[in-house]
Amino acid sequence: MTTQKVAIVTGAARGIGSAVAQRLAQDGMSVAVLDLNEDACRHTVDAITAAGGHAVAVGADVSDEDQVIAAVDRILERLGAPTVLVNNAGIIRDNLLFKMTVDDWDTVLGVHLRGAFLMSKFCQRHMVEAGWGRIVNLSSTSALGNRGQANYSAAKAGMQGFTKTLALELGRFGITANAIAPGFIATDMTRATAERIGVSFDDFIDAAAQETAVKLAGQPEDIANAVSFFAGEAARYVSGQVLYVAGGPVD
Repeated sequence: MTTQKVAIVTGAARGIGSAVAQRLAQDGMSVAVLDLNEDACRHTVDAITAAGGHAVAVGADVSDEDQVIAAVDRILERLGAPTVLVNNAGIIRDNLLFKMTVDDWDTVLGVHLRGAFLMSKFCQRHMVEAGWGRIVNLSSTSALGNRGQANYSAAKAGMQGFTKTLALELGRFGITANAIAPGFIATDMTRATAERIGVSFDDFIDAAAQETAVKLAGQPEDIANAVSFFAGEAARYVSGQVLYVAGGPVD
């Protein structure tokens, strides 16, 4: 009899994180749905339980060490030792460099990079003890540079270097670390971008689709499918990689 694996997905109240949490539950894992506001996680948890899966909602600020420690301890108590971690939590504070505040910079780097560091640090010990683990970090095509996103681009590029280092350090313990770099994905975050620049979301999606080789806009489920592979047994020989899920080649 195999023990049900426990996964943590950060930023899982909506969008990509919610789709990832639901997919991992479909894959047979118990899932901790973690986000800043625990109540906001209920929709994802309800969707998982309605489909016959097992999930709990957990509220925590991933950039706060004490909250991360408490969250991981709580998950350990309620679900068991986490051996799959998806670092998806993220925010945007877009602006051109000369308009960007120090707080804009620190907040974005804090959630993305500090958050991934803290979650990985306090989950890896359980993976080492189990002799098996999967860490999947969410990067972005913005890691290659994007006007008005100096903070976000730096954070997402940092996620790639962080991922490769984790792969090198943790591989001997049966732990893989990989990153997924989405292109345009239709989420509340991209809807907010459309609103900020004064474009209807439908037009924004259509324009983004035309920029891809496949002439399609990405959906959260497209990212969830990639996470499912990296989080499973089939990816045991894949580590330290960055997969661009962007509807075509990226430069």
